[in-house]
Amino acid sequence: MEAAAFVDKLEAFKVERLAPILAAGQMSLADDGAAPTGDATRLLQVALANEINVSELAALWMPTTPELDVKLAFARQAGDEANHFRLVADRLTALGFDAGSFVPPEPNPMFAYLRALPSTVERIAAGLFTLESIAHGVNQAFMAYCAARGDHETVRIYDAYIQPDELAHQRLGADLLRRYAITEAAQTLAWATVGRLLDLATTTRAAAAARLGTACAPGC
Repeated sequence: MEAAAFVDKLEAFKVERLAPILAAGQMSLADDGAAPTGDATRLLQVALANEINVSELAALWMPTTPELDVKLAFARQAGDEANHFRLVADRLTALGFDAGSFVPPEPNPMFAYLRALPSTVERIAAGLFTLESIAHGVNQAFMAYCAARGDHETVRIYDAYIQPDELAHQRLGADLLRRYAITEAAQTLAWATVGRLLDLATTTRAAAAARLGTACAPGC
């Protein structure tokens, strides 16, 4: 299949499979005017863990990705996600949490899967094209959660800085897939990678929702 047509088809598949994850976050928001349940500071700590995990993931892939444009894309992603970590850490500090004491948890099964991806096409399909789409989508529910609780500063940070980066990363991933997913084998690999990652994201976020008391957690 011609690469542009393949990426359009893969985008539709991703959107369809991502819909239940995003719907779970929307359903967690109260519809009676009451503030939604869940600990906002704890949710921001989840964001902190996700931002550093994605930054480390992109940095891990850089040295073993031979294509220079993809290598630079991961460098950009690593830097942007590190900046998101700083923004979230500063917000947590303003809310009274000692961000300097934060210890990231061990990578969950989703990140363990991502770290082991060996090929450029798999890494683009997972880390830029899909992971960032998950983040952008679930962040929208988190922003609504924060707005309902009156935390407009967190909403501003996400709206002004984090969300534009996540969208740019996803678009960069689509552009790179058009460049590198040009064979049947590469397209089959990309498709399988997107499907597997969304399966893992569904399971991981369901477990997190049970633990946190809400499906509005930001990030991946």
